[in-house]
Amino acid sequence: MEDLTTGPLTRHLLKTTSFMLVTMIFQTLYFLIDLYWVGRLGTHAIAAVGIAGNFTFIVLALTQMLGVGTTTAVSHAVGRKNHEEAQLMFNQAQVLAVVTGIVFLIVGMLVRLPYSRALSPDAETGALAAQYLLWFIPAMALQFLMVGAAAALRAVGNFKAGMIVGTGSVIINMLLAPFLIFGWVTGHPFGVAGAAISSLIAIVVAVIWFGAYFLPKDSYLRFVRADQKPRFALWRRMLAIGLPAGFEFAMMGVYLIVVYAIARPFGAAAQAGFGIGQRVIQALFMPAVALGFSVAPVAGQNFGARSRERVVDTFRKAAFMVSAAMAVLVVLCHIAPEALIRVFSRDPAVLDVGTKYLRILSWNFVASGLIFVASSMFQAMGNTVPSLVASGTRILLVAVPAILLSRTAGFQLHWIWYLSVGAVLVQLALSMLLLRREFTRRLTFPQPKLDNTAFASAMVALE
Repeated sequence: MEDLTTGPLTRHLLKTTSFMLVTMIFQTLYFLIDLYWVGRLGTHAIAAVGIAGNFTFIVLALTQMLGVGTTTAVSHAVGRKNHEEAQLMFNQAQVLAVVTGIVFLIVGMLVRLPYSRALSPDAETGALAAQYLLWFIPAMALQFLMVGAAAALRAVGNFKAGMIVGTGSVIINMLLAPFLIFGWVTGHPFGVAGAAISSLIAIVVAVIWFGAYFLPKDSYLRFVRADQKPRFALWRRMLAIGLPAGFEFAMMGVYLIVVYAIARPFGAAAQAGFGIGQRVIQALFMPAVALGFSVAPVAGQNFGARSRERVVDTFRKAAFMVSAAMAVLVVLCHIAPEALIRVFSRDPAVLDVGTKYLRILSWNFVASGLIFVASSMFQAMGNTVPSLVASGTRILLVAVPAILLSRTAGFQLHWIWYLSVGAVLVQLALSMLLLRREFTRRLTFPQPKLDNTAFASAMVALE
């Protein structure tokens, strides 16, 4: 366990962000390499994996709900120096992770085929998406256990474990993918399903690996059977914090489904271009995501310790860091957008859609980075509703006009990207206003009362 309530905040942020960034680099490297191999299978395969990948946002919504609630509850307990409460919340989070993972697995398998058929522009793409999801849904179900464990470790300031496990599992995934996709050595190619099977194997290894961190008797957080009996009051407490954050990601998933549905008449190439552009942007957002994961526990522990100055200063320093990083990436997307897309496909139609997507959406980078840091601050203070309100406003400002515009003559996909730019600026302004309000409301801590002995000691110290 690392105490984040003392010492330089910049050092804490840089240290924790560096651990997270290493993990993110390997995860993103896997995504891009996986997309590269799938790209060798053709445009239909790229579109199919992109459609199936929308399930990831549903998982992100649910795991975000779990992860945010766990990180906030455990970090607050750590900030108050309450080890027993931190241990109890950790064990309850693991039970909740098992329950939600099982429910997701059942529902995901039931909707796999209808979902693949509904969003695919043709039968071939739909069949490939269904093949991918057959193995990818179980992999995503196991991610609930990974997220619950990683979130608890981040809350106590242990980012190194997540880096080691995350990097190791991603390397396993990267190595297995081409062998399973193309049948290297074995002579039994699985195609797009091979990419999902490699993910499943890697996540199984990661879950076992994470579990090993909580078994030693001297671990700050350990599996305790007595603490694993479901306590629904504590579940409600964690979900009250995590549910708005999870719903925020769910809305993003709905938005992506809307975009894929609107892009359907434009064919598989348009869906593939959007899918590649989206993956590239996810890769470029590594610094913002890593910093956001670092901000929540740092600010959360200091919020638990009731240190207003350190909570506010965490935001200021993180906002400066993320703005500088994202500004560099804006320049990159305007200098070489086509080169970033060409790595994964040389289809002219795919390149056209992907290049326009990157060039236009890059104007959102700085604003989106600041929004991400603000969202992490809401998590740290235990109220994610403001983040949900701001995100929901943005989704409505894009999705509703996009649906209406798609029914007009001469509609083009890049109209949606311009809508997104304007909507993100509105979201940024709203997020900053709501964050300022939360600082005023939640960072006014009552001063502890001194008893007679403490009062006398304080007076002596003043003299």
